[in-house]
Amino acid sequence: MYIIIEPDSDIPIYLQITNQIVEAIARGSLLPGEALPSVRAFAADLGVNMHTVNKSYHQLEQKGMIKIVPKSGAIISSPLDFSETTLKNLKNIFKPLIAESLVVGMTEEQIQDLVSSIIKSFKE
Repeated sequence: MYIIIEPDSDIPIYLQITNQIVEAIARGSLLPGEALPSVRAFAADLGVNMHTVNKSYHQLEQKGMIKIVPKSGAIISSPLDFSETTLKNLKNIFKPLIAESLVVGMTEEQIQDLVSSIIKSFKE
């Protein structure tokens, strides 16, 4: 798995790790049942603190994307069943991003095109 950390980014490092793991799952680069590196090994590979990787893993576990099994490590979960709760959570995440897009002058069509291009990039 290839993760790029941008230390000068405004995005916290744990969130950069989390986002890139989610993207790898969405692309199919990480498959259900596949193990992630141990917190210690991953932190050493990335050159970050173990607590940073641990925070990322726990965030992924809370979202149901991985399972943390004591003494076995972190395993990619099977795809989640889409539910009303999932829809509500995603709506709460998307709403401020869409509002910001409209405020900076994007049209509805530009927003839809952007979302479509992002989805397409995950399928390539």
